[in-house]
Amino acid sequence: MTELITHDPAIELINVSRRFVSPTGKSLTALRDFNMTVERGEFVAVVGPTGCGKSTTLNLVTGLARPSAGEVRLMGGPVSGIDPRVGFAFQTDALFPWRNVIDNVMAGPLFRGKPRDVAETSAKGWLARVGLSKFMNHYPHQLSGGMRKRAALAQTFVNEPEILLMDEPFSALDVQTRTVMHEELLRLWAERKASVVFVTHDLEEAVALADKVYVLTAGPATVKSVYKIDLPRPRVVSEIRYEQQFIDYCKTIWDDLRQEVETSYRRASEAA
Repeated sequence: MTELITHDPAIELINVSRRFVSPTGKSLTALRDFNMTVERGEFVAVVGPTGCGKSTTLNLVTGLARPSAGEVRLMGGPVSGIDPRVGFAFQTDALFPWRNVIDNVMAGPLFRGKPRDVAETSAKGWLARVGLSKFMNHYPHQLSGGMRKRAALAQTFVNEPEILLMDEPFSALDVQTRTVMHEELLRLWAERKASVVFVTHDLEEAVALADKVYVLTAGPATVKSVYKIDLPRPRVVSEIRYEQQFIDYCKTIWDDLRQEVETSYRRASEAA
């Protein structure tokens, strides 16, 4: 009899709550009874009102924060500190301004103990993938915003992460450059098939990229709804936005999300 092989999900948050103490000494709850599952190779987007705890979710997965209650698991095991299988892309890129592009991309492999020649070969390969081979000796201040983001993607993917956490990585870019970066990200993700959690305020961005969209409530955040995005892959982001199925997804999810946004704004106005 053939033994059935099962794979645990890449990420599981099980009944997680996260509380912290404000500078004034008040106890605040960022997440409450939060449940999320990200399968291996799955691209999940997270949307919700401003300040609802989306970034806190990522911090729990990285091990930078611990849950006050509940459990966070990676690949079937508990989170215990920083995990080398996890890559993180921030809202602002993490390029070292005093290093040129190739030294920035090599930094991760070198830190993880790779020989310099191996790190350099890997870095050159990823810079070629993101179209920056001719700019490897440039410094970050000599690059455009889109080029810096491409360098940051190479800097992340060169470490071959099994899990990729992205916190509004393209929010500072103009619309045209952001569309290019969406397609660049999807291409690299298709190569690596990492499991992705992508936090964004942009609902269209979430629908264009993701297999699943989680809608969070106004803080303290919990999961309000989960939408499976059944759009064919590979996706061309610059074209998919005009398809009726895409428009229908955006409208349905926005009708759900809008209630939480209005709640968040109302609370902020009352507090003021």
